[in-house]
Amino acid sequence: MALQETFKRVKEASRKLALIDDQQKNKILNTVADAILSHQDELLEANAKDLARMERTNPLYDRLQLTPKRLADIASDMRHVALLPSPLGIKTKEKTLPNGLRLCRISVPFGVIGMIYEARPNVSFDVFSLCFKSGNACVLKGGRDADESNKAIVALIHEVLQAEGIDTSVVELLPATHEATGEMLNAVGYIDLCIPRGGKRLIEFVRDTARVPVIETGAGVVNTYFDAEGDLTIGSAIINNAKTRRVSVCNALDCLIIHESRLADLSTLCEPLIKSHVVIYADNDAFGALQGKYPDDLLKHATPESFGTEFMDYAMAIRTVPSIEDAIQHITTYGSGHSECIITANEHHAKLFQARVDAACVYVNAPTSFTDGAQFGLGAEIGISTQKLGPRGPMALEEITTYKWLIEGNGQVRS
Repeated sequence: MALQETFKRVKEASRKLALIDDQQKNKILNTVADAILSHQDELLEANAKDLARMERTNPLYDRLQLTPKRLADIASDMRHVALLPSPLGIKTKEKTLPNGLRLCRISVPFGVIGMIYEARPNVSFDVFSLCFKSGNACVLKGGRDADESNKAIVALIHEVLQAEGIDTSVVELLPATHEATGEMLNAVGYIDLCIPRGGKRLIEFVRDTARVPVIETGAGVVNTYFDAEGDLTIGSAIINNAKTRRVSVCNALDCLIIHESRLADLSTLCEPLIKSHVVIYADNDAFGALQGKYPDDLLKHATPESFGTEFMDYAMAIRTVPSIEDAIQHITTYGSGHSECIITANEHHAKLFQARVDAACVYVNAPTSFTDGAQFGLGAEIGISTQKLGPRGPMALEEITTYKWLIEGNGQVRS
């Protein structure tokens, strides 16, 4: 493998991380946060080169773009990670056997985490902060769209690490090529865990190709159900926030499901979306309820492909259902296990929705836009896991550790 020497260096660097205490890690994270702000111009200049190669109309443009405000938020998230307690060395089980053997299970790093992601340069900072704090080295494989940004980010982190006497190979950026992805996915013995973060095609490719362990972080096909007893004011605000806050992120709303008894209120629910020019793909009942009350150029007839689509744009589908059971069935059929929401004043319906909907994050009367590591108080996130084996939902420090057993005796032997 052309990148085998890189993987070897990262593996060796991961072992050295065990010698760095939490206080020093926190100091370095805060120094990197300072450097983000003091080197803002260089980071924005590199990002501008990436942005110049992408059409503004591309839904990924928003994900790709760095701004002074976003850099300040990234630095703030990194400081938050530094403030969090270490996830390492935590005793999760302790017991003494009848024969006197003392058993203790403690949390430890995975070792080397490989991260594959698309046009999201902020992920480079987030992954580094979480991996470094949790004692993991990381190998970053960004997309071509964000290559200049990622190079500038990793160069900045390396500058801080070198000044602090830390092996810079605790974080390495691979070339933005398809071949590099293939090598990472086959780096058995070097990469302990791979996490893909991107669209459905990327995640499926990683899952189908990898020979190293993978945690899937999901394509977000997100639904919100407005129940027969939903509050109109609450519902309107939730739908608008979930759809338009940031359309390119995985927690953005893709399909509004509405109870047929509330179709008369549909135009009120959708009115705030007009300001953002959201295109609606409505089924026949919803189309009839919106016709003449929603701009004609933004109102389209839904097709079978409208449901189960992650739009990542100013667009969404609307599905009309006769019952909460049908709403749950729609989510079962078309959801991706990421985030789902019900808007209702009926406590029984809320509990039923929570019990029956199979997703990492299930909301009652709150928008799915809160599915985010920082919003959950985790400091940052390495991704949103949609699988059930291992971590699920926002993954942060605790989710990128494993454990080992420590056994102490005084000469016992097994009969």
